Amino acid sequence: MGRQAITHDQLAQFETTFHGTLIRPDDGAYDDARAVWNGLIDKYPALVARCRGVADVVDAVTFARDLELPVSVRSGGHNVAGTAVCDDGLVVDLSEMRGVWVDPDARTARVQAGATWADVDRETQAFGLATPGGVVSATGVAGLTLGGGIGHLRRKHGLTCDNLASVELVTADGKFLTASADENEDLFWGLRGGGGNFGVVTTFEFDLHPVGPDVATCVVFYSSDRLAECLRAYREYVASAPEEISTLASAGAMPDEELFPADAVNERKIGIIGCYAGSIEDGERALAPLRELGEPIADVSGTIPYAELQQLFDEEYPDGMRYYWKSLYLDGLSNAAIDRIASWADVAPSPLSTVDVWQLGGAIARVDTEDSAFSGRHAPFLLGVEANWERPEDDDANLEWVRDCLDDMRQFSDGTVYLNFPGFFEEGEDMMETTFGPAYERLVALKDEYDPTNVFSRNQNVAPSGGALNDGETRHSARNDGGSDRE
Repeated sequence: MGRQAITHDQLAQFETTFHGTLIRPDDGAYDDARAVWNGLIDKYPALVARCRGVADVVDAVTFARDLELPVSVRSGGHNVAGTAVCDDGLVVDLSEMRGVWVDPDARTARVQAGATWADVDRETQAFGLATPGGVVSATGVAGLTLGGGIGHLRRKHGLTCDNLASVELVTADGKFLTASADENEDLFWGLRGGGGNFGVVTTFEFDLHPVGPDVATCVVFYSSDRLAECLRAYREYVASAPEEISTLASAGAMPDEELFPADAVNERKIGIIGCYAGSIEDGERALAPLRELGEPIADVSGTIPYAELQQLFDEEYPDGMRYYWKSLYLDGLSNAAIDRIASWADVAPSPLSTVDVWQLGGAIARVDTEDSAFSGRHAPFLLGVEANWERPEDDDANLEWVRDCLDDMRQFSDGTVYLNFPGFFEEGEDMMETTFGPAYERLVALKDEYDPTNVFSRNQNVAPSGGALNDGETRHSARNDGGSDRE
């Protein structure tokens, strides 16, 4: 299919009201405008509408809807599935809407949808405050929040979406709405974990908590020869860990020449990463057992600024590298599951890839499904399978490794997934119905009300009941050698 034809007159009319920047395929800025974080994604939109404010967003949505153009929404452009851009359609680009305003007395922050977590942390930490974000500072606030938001503060202060006080958005019919616990309550429920299905969010309001400026951290690595043993000890530790502690166990080579001895750089290893959302002294004591699981290859644990912790993984996930991630919520961390994790980590085709186990529970588990759409609160752990590689010729091996690993690990899961680690939809996959269970019909009802023609379908999609199905953008999110990749 060729690019959607937008006539000269249609574009000229759009330009009379749009105050942002319109970027066309023949503009010099086009390739940069269509590029996203994941180098596996290679989309060619008909037009990128870089918005300055809400009025521009209304105009862009109206323009695309009237012309029946495919629509994607870009904030940080960091979604691993590449949903920020689409072929032959219009990109509603919010990347220049990055304002963050903190009210330190009310402990709230208003955040525009184009902001990244680095933007938020910079402003909130000036007052010794934070809201739970992700673990890579370049991640966009919007996508992470709408999909849930699992970060370093999750067990003490909950998910990112749990800390939403209100949301402002533009719906498919061009209306501007506010959703909160007191206004458009059902929509607010769906926006807290239901993804970007119901409109273009322009501003988030978050509750803030006292955090930092310094936090106690654990960042320790052991040889993969002891991977299963370390994971069993980790399982015992987290079973009684206080809610102030949120940890992640990551298995892979992680070849960092500055961090590891020369003879260990390319060897498989297991890293235990975590932080303590409380006093430094209590945190150091509480995290100490994780540093004593054996003789470490490297241990850089200690007290660091919270903003620095938020940037700890940034260099591991550069723009333009190739990424394919999937996830499963695990029923537990049995010995059999641990053995399979160790086995899959050992055969990863890329030394940059990892198999990760995220500790959940705590504040996450105390929110009922009636209070937010987010699924997965029941699970004690999240399994993340991350293929990260550099060369296009290695695509097939890495995609196959992730898919095979997930197929194997489903025996330890009910099949539900974390929306922010979706990979791409596979043909015939019922990811959304499986993940949301009985709540899925409530999401469909919201879709019927706010987007009955599925204008916002380039996402982890909830299709309306009227049959306006996703046309395949999320099933065909990468283009290699001129064609669509297998998703």
